[in-house]
Amino acid sequence: MRPTRPGRIIVARHGRPALDREAGPPLDWRAYKDWWALYEIGSLAAGQSCPEELAQRAIDAVVLASARPRAIETAAMIAPGRSIATNEIFNEAPLPPPEWSDRRRYLPKTWNKIARLAWLLGHSGGQESAVETRARARKAAEVLIETASEGRDVVLAAHGWFNRMLRRPLARRGWNCVRDGGDAYWSFRVYERRR
Repeated sequence: MRPTRPGRIIVARHGRPALDREAGPPLDWRAYKDWWALYEIGSLAAGQSCPEELAQRAIDAVVLASARPRAIETAAMIAPGRSIATNEIFNEAPLPPPEWSDRRRYLPKTWNKIARLAWLLGHSGGQESAVETRARARKAAEVLIETASEGRDVVLAAHGWFNRMLRRPLARRGWNCVRDGGDAYWSFRVYERRR
């Protein structure tokens, strides 16, 4: 028998990665593509700790993470010693750079913005498109809702852009964001089911 009230859904962004997007030198699009591939498999920077409020919210929660190391490590810091269910459905939306002149060189943080805008405008570079990622976000929201329907809170450690993409499908299914912590590393949003 299902509980009368579902748990909350807490969607957290991972901690600060070891690979610094503000570090130089400026890269051409090919070097940025390689940089992004390293970022996707990279770990967190040393010397971080989980914010106490986030750790407290995870005490009795089901803990989920994307399949990326930075998200898995974040989940492990949120709920030390606990079981973490990983799922690629929560992975970050891709950042394929447009194939511009090799003379155009930017820091990774600038390429991130260029690649995200190009991706939103339809450039996928052979990777998952924005349309496909939106469909994946809808499925990911269903996973979160189904897990929360068991009556326990759910904490997800995932990624900045993909976490934003979860907002609309959760809202359409009747979930309100009751705490919006923004998009910084370790930030989190809390969703509750409307009565």
